[in-house]
Amino acid sequence: MPKFAYAAIDAQGAPTEGVTKASTIGAARSILVEQNLFPTKIEERRGMLDFELTQEKVKKKELMHFTRQLAVFVKAGIPLTDALVTIGDETEDVALRRCLGDMIDDLRNGGLLSVSAANHPEAFPEYYVGILQAAELTGRLDESLESLAGYLEREIDTRSKVVSALSYPLIVMVMAFGTVLLLAGYVLPQFKPLFEELGAELPAPTRLMLFISRFFTDLWFITAAFFMVLVGIFVFLKKTEKGKGIKDRMVLKLPIVSGIVDYAILERFCRILGAMVKAGVPLPEGLKTTTESTSNRVYKERLEVARAAMLEGKGFSQPLIDTELFPGAAKQMFKVGEETGTLDEQLEVASIYFDRELEARIKKFTTMFEPIMIVFVGVIVGFVAVALVSAMYGVLNGTKGSV
Repeated sequence: MPKFAYAAIDAQGAPTEGVTKASTIGAARSILVEQNLFPTKIEERRGMLDFELTQEKVKKKELMHFTRQLAVFVKAGIPLTDALVTIGDETEDVALRRCLGDMIDDLRNGGLLSVSAANHPEAFPEYYVGILQAAELTGRLDESLESLAGYLEREIDTRSKVVSALSYPLIVMVMAFGTVLLLAGYVLPQFKPLFEELGAELPAPTRLMLFISRFFTDLWFITAAFFMVLVGIFVFLKKTEKGKGIKDRMVLKLPIVSGIVDYAILERFCRILGAMVKAGVPLPEGLKTTTESTSNRVYKERLEVARAAMLEGKGFSQPLIDTELFPGAAKQMFKVGEETGTLDEQLEVASIYFDRELEARIKKFTTMFEPIMIVFVGVIVGFVAVALVSAMYGVLNGTKGSV
C-alpha cells in the first residue's frame, strides 16, 4: 500500500508532520480528518524503484478526463484549489496526481493555473498552456476547458483510427515473415540430407529455397548482420534529428500511407489552431504553438515559413496556401474565415472535413491492404509448398529411374 507524507494542523492549531498508509490521497486525507488533523499538504512517498517503474508522462486519455472534470467544477463555481484537490484524490494516474499536487501548492501561493501547468510539460502540451493563458485573460476558463476536452477526445479517436488501421497490416506482415523464417530456416533444412543422399535432380523452386535456407544455417552470420543493420537503420530514423527528417520525407512519399499521414497532421493542425483562436490566443502565437506541436518536419518547416510571412503582414490564408500543404477546400475555408472574421469556425469546419477524409482513407487503405497481404502470404506459403512437393516428385522419379 502506498505511503503518503503529510503536513497538517492538529486540534490545538499546532503544525505536525508524519507518514500514513492509504490506497489513494483521498483515503489518506480521510484518515487524517478522522484523527482530528487538518491536512495542508499530502505527497506520495516514493521508494527507490518507483522512478523506474512508474510512467512519468501523463496519458492523453487521463488528461482529457481531468480537463472535462475541471471544466465542470469551474462552471459550478468551485475554487480551483478545491477542484484540483478533489480530482487529485480520485485519479489513479500517479504522474497526474503528482502534477496536481505541485499545482495546488502553486495556486495556494498565489500562482496562476496556466503558469503552474507550464511547469509540467510531461502532462500539459504547449497548446494546452497557451489556451489556459488566453482563458485566464478573457475570463472564459470553463468554455476553454470544455473546448480542450472535446479536442483531446477527438485527437484520441483519430489516433485510435490510425493505429488500428496500421496494426492489422503490421501483424499480417510479421506473420508472413515468421512463416518464411520457419519454413526456410527449420522445415526445409530437415529435408536437405535426404535430397543429398538420393542425389536426385531438384527443381528450380527447391534449389532456390535451399539457397535461402543456407542463410539461416551455414551462413547465419550474414543474416544476423543483416538484421543488425536493420536495427541500426531503425534507431537512426527514430532517434537522430537527421534520421527523423529522412523518415518524415519518406513517409510522405509512400503511396496511400502518405494520404493517411497528411490528413492526420492537417486534422490535428486545424483542430489545435481553431481551439486556440476560439480561446482568444493571438494568431501568430497560436500558429507558432501549433507548428511546434506538429511531429512531421516537412510540415513544420513549411508552416514556419508561413508564420514568418504572416508576421510580415501577408495575411493568414495566403501564406498557408503557398505552403502547398492544404487541399483546395481547406484553402477556401481559410479565405472565408479570414475575410468574414469567423476563422475559428472555419478551422473547426476544416478539421471536421479532414477527420472525415482521414476516416475514408483509412477505410480504403484497410480494404485494399487486407486482400493484398492475404495473397502475399498465400504466394509465399504456396511457393514453399510447391518447392517441397516438386522435390519429392523429383526424388521419387529419380528413384524409379535408377531401379
